[in-house]
Amino acid sequence: MALLRDNRILVTGVLTDDSLAFGIAKRALEEGATVALSGFGRGASITRRTAKKLGDVGEIIELDVTDPAQVDAAVEEVTTRFGRLDGLVHAIGYAPPSCLGEGMFAAPFSDVSIALHASTYSLAALVGAFRPLLQKSEALGGASVVALDFDGSRAYPLYDWMGVMKAGLESLGRYLAREVGPDKIRVNMLAAGPIRTMAAKSIPGFSIFEDTWSERAPLGWDVRDASAVADTAVALLSPLLRATTASIIHVDGGAHAMG
Repeated sequence: MALLRDNRILVTGVLTDDSLAFGIAKRALEEGATVALSGFGRGASITRRTAKKLGDVGEIIELDVTDPAQVDAAVEEVTTRFGRLDGLVHAIGYAPPSCLGEGMFAAPFSDVSIALHASTYSLAALVGAFRPLLQKSEALGGASVVALDFDGSRAYPLYDWMGVMKAGLESLGRYLAREVGPDKIRVNMLAAGPIRTMAAKSIPGFSIFEDTWSERAPLGWDVRDASAVADTAVALLSPLLRATTASIIHVDGGAHAMG
């Protein structure tokens, strides 16, 4: 039986077919879900081209998470298209160049605030806006929110303010899980190891992660293979983990726990 049969899921952050969000959307479709994708601005046209590789996902929903009007419009569109929401994947993150690879004192607060809004606060904005639709979920155990994460418990070279944003995302996820749990909505973080995507290429010194992660991970790690990340996301979206919330699920070969 397909794990996500009849589930209606919104996946944000799909840009190219090497993105983690694309892999999650593809696996969700394979497991019987009906999937909608979002994009915004100039990137929306790329998302539309990429979506064709997934088959029938309908028109791309315009959604700039930093624009309240677009968030409200996206809720209206999903309401019209789906009527309810069983799953929401938050795969959104952005930081101005000064926030990465320049140390902690280079970025002005104006840049840090942009990163905070797009990478962290956006999770609260989406869960709050889509809460009425998530409350209507017909999935066993209720609705599931999955936010893509990168281990926020350590300070990694060159990751700088984005590391702070991920630590904030992990904390926010716990608070959201506490608040929406009575609505049968669970919120979990999926902390993936480094995967060679377009987004990763924007991180200065990403090759440092590529060169060392597989050595630290007791299970090993392949930066070209995101299949385990997509599989874990499907498990989190499915009823299999219906009693799991406020958790950080690490899919990184075990590297996060090594000294």
